[in-house]
Amino acid sequence: VIGQPTKTKRPKEPGENKIKPVNKKLKPQSPRMKERESADSSLKSQSILIQVMDKGHFQKVGATLSLSVGQSIELRCKGSNVTWNYPSYLDTFKDSRLSIKQLDRYSQLILANSTAADTGEYSCWLQLCHANKCRKDETKTGSTYIFFTDKEELFVPTPSYFEIVYLNPDKPAVIPCRVTTPSAKVTLHREFPAEEIETDGIDIIYDVKKGFVYQHPTSDQKGIVYCKAESQGAPQISIKYHLLYVEVPKGPPSTTIAASSSRAESSDSVHIICTVLGEPDVDVNFRWQYPGQESERPVIIQNFWRLIERGAGHTTRISKSVLLLQNFEAQDAGNYICIAQNLQGETTVATKVELN
Repeated sequence: VIGQPTKTKRPKEPGENKIKPVNKKLKPQSPRMKERESADSSLKSQSILIQVMDKGHFQKVGATLSLSVGQSIELRCKGSNVTWNYPSYLDTFKDSRLSIKQLDRYSQLILANSTAADTGEYSCWLQLCHANKCRKDETKTGSTYIFFTDKEELFVPTPSYFEIVYLNPDKPAVIPCRVTTPSAKVTLHREFPAEEIETDGIDIIYDVKKGFVYQHPTSDQKGIVYCKAESQGAPQISIKYHLLYVEVPKGPPSTTIAASSSRAESSDSVHIICTVLGEPDVDVNFRWQYPGQESERPVIIQNFWRLIERGAGHTTRISKSVLLLQNFEAQDAGNYICIAQNLQGETTVATKVELN
């Protein structure tokens, strides 16, 4: 008698029949719901990231968000094991304005007293861990790009006044003059000859979150460039970017080795040089093997690199490792082996030095 009104309060769902209590236990999840979940997967990935507003209100964040400098922001990501990504310089300088806490049901990111340099992407994702291995849960992520607008600084500040950008023919190149105000009008300019570079939206495009992107870099585009931004006031100029064209085959280091002499007298000084020509932005690591190594024969090893122009606007990085051996003795005679390694692999070269 008391329970009947309770049963009639809930409106019947479409297609519900009189024997639903029996079917409820056996009814599998309908394909229609799965299709809906699949269609809304992109929305679900955004749903774990929310912004905390005044008076404890919450709102989902969109693809971009604009705030004034000086404002603080609190973001939350639902989950018990959350990883965050944010502008890297906040880590580099261990900025105390940034605070991240993992609580039981969510992770909290607070950025206080924001500056124009904080402009960038803020994202989070849930980690799935089994034993000691963790992986990113691609279905539970959230991301927003936050502009911290500043009329005095239309360009996102950088730690340097001059940057090198490598133009590689097989990948896009980015001139990272990002702005703090998304509505700012931004143009790209060459320093010499002084001219504006046309942004055609095909070979050169402007991405407000990245800067100017050269889709298919060529040697004709090398030189020094800068960006200009305008937004309700005097135009502002970015730092300068030196565009260097690169055309070096990818792969293990292209390595050569040479000794100051293939034969040495007792007490002579001998140096062996290991040289690598490669891409300007690819680091090379050197290792040596030499006759007196096991007996801990004292040697001096120096590594250094520089950029060189090879003509036609091509720039190459020349990396060298020099092994210096003073007071050559009989035990020093033999093979000197240099192993050069980069991300693509390693190359081993050797030369022989004999005692006269």
